[in-house]
Amino acid sequence: MEDEKKEKEKVEQEQTIENKSSFIHLKKFHFIMLLFLIVFLSVGITAVALSWGDDKVVTVAGSERTEFNKLYDTFDTLKNKYYTKTNDQKLINGAINGMVEALDDPYSDYMSKEEAKNFQSTISSSFEGIGAEIQEKDGHIVIVSPIKGSPAEKAGLKPNDIVLSVDGKTLQGKNSTQAVMMIRGKKGTKVELSIKRPGNENPLTVPIVRDEIPIETVYGEMVEKDIAKVQITSFSTNTSKELADTLNNLQKKGMKGIVLDLRQNPGGLLDQAVRISSMFVPNGKVIVKEEDRSGKITEIKSENDGNPDFPIVVLIDKGSASASEILASAVKESAGIPLVGEKSFGKGTVQTTADFKDGSNIKYTIAKWLTPNGNWIHKKGIEPDVKVELPEYATLSIIDPDKALSKSNASAEVQTAQKMLKAIGYDPGRTDGFFDEKTKEAVMAFQKANKLKADGVLKGDSTIKLMEQLREKIQKNDTQLNKAVEVLKDRMK
Repeated sequence: MEDEKKEKEKVEQEQTIENKSSFIHLKKFHFIMLLFLIVFLSVGITAVALSWGDDKVVTVAGSERTEFNKLYDTFDTLKNKYYTKTNDQKLINGAINGMVEALDDPYSDYMSKEEAKNFQSTISSSFEGIGAEIQEKDGHIVIVSPIKGSPAEKAGLKPNDIVLSVDGKTLQGKNSTQAVMMIRGKKGTKVELSIKRPGNENPLTVPIVRDEIPIETVYGEMVEKDIAKVQITSFSTNTSKELADTLNNLQKKGMKGIVLDLRQNPGGLLDQAVRISSMFVPNGKVIVKEEDRSGKITEIKSENDGNPDFPIVVLIDKGSASASEILASAVKESAGIPLVGEKSFGKGTVQTTADFKDGSNIKYTIAKWLTPNGNWIHKKGIEPDVKVELPEYATLSIIDPDKALSKSNASAEVQTAQKMLKAIGYDPGRTDGFFDEKTKEAVMAFQKANKLKADGVLKGDSTIKLMEQLREKIQKNDTQLNKAVEVLKDRMK
């Protein structure tokens, strides 16, 4: 009986275990089905939310572009959780701008519709502004070169001047395109730049009245009986045609030799530099080489009957950049034409633009350019064959016309004024920056000679006239041009 009882309890225990096992299996099945239902409902609800919800999140077009996930997450976070309402387009433009700035390339920019329009105007017929080429360099906005005859040139801006602020608004953190937008304005309006000039401890305040800047890029004149000076100020859409017309006119005046002046030329369009180089480089010889990101080098050769019958000398200086350096290196290395002056600026990259449907664009670097001999002059510049510097007074700083300089003043601007007076023939007695009685006498003599109020105070019209006369003296005593003419005469023998 005892054995039967134990056997019965064993059977009941096994049945209980089997029933429990069945219950467990049933519970797992229900749980899995429940999870499936939750997932299905979640997907459906999310799809409806994405289709009909007011605040759609950004989705990646193609799951393979996972590198953009962080960018989209940032956009969604700011859009939905920032403490004030955000502007979607402003966030997107900022992201594009930041992406371009991350290249750490001063020649690559994102341009809004208005900025892109202004950029295009610089290579068209005319624009309104101060007339200076600028670039971003080492975190600063730097003057590359003022355009000939522009308000910038008349105000005394020089290559390598650093623009600190515009009308009191700092340029710190601004790219070159943003700086241009701040500096430009309607003809007749005034803009005040704060300038830091290398060699000067204190910033200079430079008021400039904006004007229409015509894009006339070629100027020719006979400097001696059979020698012409032809200046190219930039490379715009019609520069090669302007040059051809100018050379034809000068030939009619007896031109037998040319000084081609590329000083203060900030560059411009590559195709214009190539066309002009072809006027002087023999057919089939290399003008410039382009090296792309893969290291592939493409040669651009002269396709015209270059090497004219008359000798040429080319003038360059530290304001000669980009396309003007392409021309200078092409004629030097492929046509044996000597360069006279100072080492050039050193910009050895090529840019292009990609346009967006809304009118904005990005300007970005696509290649290095190399000289015909394969040299990359970026940040190095081109050394002239004959080095000649301008006189010291040609590099003097500008003086703020709104600031009165008078007896007992002592400053860097007084020192600059003393050197200017001495350069144009009015002896101030000293050039150490202290305004004494002798300096006052020199200022009064200058004022009387120019029919200005002779009060011995240098301000306003007196300051402007002083700088004008110094500029005229620089032009008359152009040591670089004189040397170029001398070299040219030797080649004409």
